[in-house]
Amino acid sequence: MRILKSTLIFVFGLFLGLFGYKYLEQHRRIENPTKEKFNRLLDYVDHYYVSEVNTDSIVDATINSILSKLDPHSVYIAPEDAQFITERMNGDFVGIGVNFMINKDTIMVIKTIPDGPSDVAGIYAGDRILMANKDTLYGKRLNEIKSVTTYLKGPLNSKVNLEVYRPQKGKQHFNVTRGVVPIKSVQASIQLNDTLGYIKVERFAKTTYKEFKKALTGLKKSGVSSLIVDLRNNSGGYIAPAIDIADEFLEDDKLILFTKDRDEKIDKSFATSSGMFEEGNIYVLIDENSASASEILAGALQDNDKGTIIGRRSFGKGLVQQEMELGDGSKVRLTVSRYYTPTGRSIQRPYDKGTEAYYDEYTERYESGELTDASKVKFNDTLVFTTPKGKKVYGGGGIIPDVYVPKDISHDLEVLNFADYAGVIVQFVFVELDSNRSFYRDVASKGIETLEISDDLVKAFKKYSEGKGLVYKGIDINDTIKIYLQSEMARQLNDNDQSFRLRLKTDPMLKKILDLDK
Repeated sequence: MRILKSTLIFVFGLFLGLFGYKYLEQHRRIENPTKEKFNRLLDYVDHYYVSEVNTDSIVDATINSILSKLDPHSVYIAPEDAQFITERMNGDFVGIGVNFMINKDTIMVIKTIPDGPSDVAGIYAGDRILMANKDTLYGKRLNEIKSVTTYLKGPLNSKVNLEVYRPQKGKQHFNVTRGVVPIKSVQASIQLNDTLGYIKVERFAKTTYKEFKKALTGLKKSGVSSLIVDLRNNSGGYIAPAIDIADEFLEDDKLILFTKDRDEKIDKSFATSSGMFEEGNIYVLIDENSASASEILAGALQDNDKGTIIGRRSFGKGLVQQEMELGDGSKVRLTVSRYYTPTGRSIQRPYDKGTEAYYDEYTERYESGELTDASKVKFNDTLVFTTPKGKKVYGGGGIIPDVYVPKDISHDLEVLNFADYAGVIVQFVFVELDSNRSFYRDVASKGIETLEISDDLVKAFKKYSEGKGLVYKGIDINDTIKIYLQSEMARQLNDNDQSFRLRLKTDPMLKKILDLDK
């Protein structure tokens, strides 16, 4: 009897489910005629159009068109891009653990991840990957491959046989067991002097807070009482890590931020009593490319009168996105709420004139002189807020720093920075290291700072850059070029902290902090 009763309940539930589904579908058709119209049109085109049509591309274009009407940060992520983005935000992927570049028709290993699969297997920087299992990855075949990484990534603990060419030794074979490879978002943790520490956060991923906590713990044990948190060129990511990091600096029950959705529902986030750097001095570096979660962290500290924000006005993104999978590997990030800093300000820039005008406003900062002159910084007088200690802060257009540091836009430095961004420095340094790997490995063991970069190497770099269309006008930049080259050598020789330490030598924001932190 119990079985019969259970069966009847199941059948009745199934009936209700099917009936409910059909009712819901009918209800949708009545309540959402526009959706039904789109589906009918798509079916009509698919079945009767005079030529074969890729309806997937029509749907993708339609989704992009719909989202573009909403706001600049509601976006569609195509399947081919989704995996890359997901890996960066998760903070790891499964692969062989190499940093590589493609030069002409060859995959060249720039460096291996320390203790990663390739490092353990015996692959070296400078090796050329020729084949993965039986797949050819060089020559004309390389140009036909859509993505090299599909041959290097794979299931956890799966094996791949790599054939590599090693200069001076010829072809060699390595069996590599794929493993979890971290994608670190905290790129450097450095003690600059007895009391001053530096942490560079490149983005806010799932692993960021854990990485940050480890770095902060190490610096504090070393006696650091002042800390620089570098958020320059950090476009954001997940909100949670930014809140957790802010909690390390703010006292118990201090408001970090609050969000508000379409129904005016407010969700507040407060600091806890677990902060480990509540008494220290904090300096947060931001620039025009600091956005979203970076602005949450900077705004939380600024509005609580904690630390000093240094740099230039941040991007100005105060919208929160939620990610939804569409079933074919693609995703949509849809804006579901706005966030506000503790004083109640939204730092979101206006986007009522459309996405193109929105991004044009960002580029206008170069033309207006805002990046080089503090008096040209735009702020909205009608959106003035006051911190607990009486400091005025502004909403409506990014975080305005407490201490302004202009951007050096001299021609040669701009060319050098573009060479850095475009990978020209990476390529040149790789070729230089490749010319004498044993010598440079020996230098790295002693400390890359012991290596003197010659004037001849600078000339060679300039000539190499000219071949890429980048021309320098004078020699004033030569000392900076030497530091950039030395820094990239350190990075490729697996000394990331030293790479950042060298770059900071020319950093005007660091110089400003050294003046303040006395």
